[in-house]
Order: sequence, then structure tokens, then C-alpha cells
Amino acid sequence: MIDDIDSMQAALDEARLAAEAGEVPIGAVVVCEGEIVARGQNRVLRDLDPTAHAEIVALRAAAAALGNYRLLGCTLYVTLEPCAMCAGAMIHARLDRMVFAAADPKAGAAGSVLSVLNHPQLNHQMQVEQGILVDEAAELLRSFFRERRER
Repeated sequence: MIDDIDSMQAALDEARLAAEAGEVPIGAVVVCEGEIVARGQNRVLRDLDPTAHAEIVALRAAAAALGNYRLLGCTLYVTLEPCAMCAGAMIHARLDRMVFAAADPKAGAAGSVLSVLNHPQLNHQMQVEQGILVDEAAELLRSFFRERRER
């Protein structure tokens, strides 16, 4: 059984791999019944795909692994607050829970800029938690962009 901290650490591992590949360092994992069933990292540059955010990559892999696009009973852990596209995909996937590390004051759709998740008029609600390993996730992003500006 994997806990919240170990799950977020696995998402941070994915974010580091994304950074090594030149992508914005965001990582995600999907946990079902206490086990990681899928992993994702930003792949927009490598795949030339504007939808290849870490969360979308992880949701697609989880649906394939579980044989169902509805991810009932699953939790998605992600290192940065999801954007509107990813939040919408999470609703359609029927996740039970989403946990993110760092808030995104520029594009966050779990309360920072928009409140897509748990909007009262939408047909699916999920538990949302934030702040697990926030310092590590925020520093990973800060150092990535600092290095990019210095180049």
C-alpha cells in the first residue's frame, strides 16, 4: 500500500525525468487500490502534442492499464495544480480524488485561477487536496525556469 507522500514522490520522479528531457517538470501518477497503475510526465515537446500534459498522459495510461476510461476508485497525484484541460479530463475520468503539490497562480483550475473541479453545476465531484511535498515541487519548477532564463 502506497501512501500520499510516496505517491507524490513518484510524481516528482516523473517531473525530474521530464526536466531531463527538456520539458517543463511536471509529473503525475495514478494510484488505484494502493498501487501505482500509471505514470505520466509532460511530453508536449517530445510528442508535438499540446494535450500531452503529465495528467493526461497518466490518465490515458491508467485507462489502458485498467481497461476502462472511468477511473473509479483512483487518485491522481500531480506536482502542479492542473490546468482547465486536465481538470476537465479528470472529471470525465470520474476520479475519486486528486492531490497536487504546488498551486499554479497563472493557470490553476482547482481554485487558483478557475474552479473547474467540483463546480456545483458539473455532474462529478471529487476530493481535492493540496500541499503534499509542495516545497520540492515548487523548487523543481523554479530551478528549471531559472536555468532556462540563464541560457
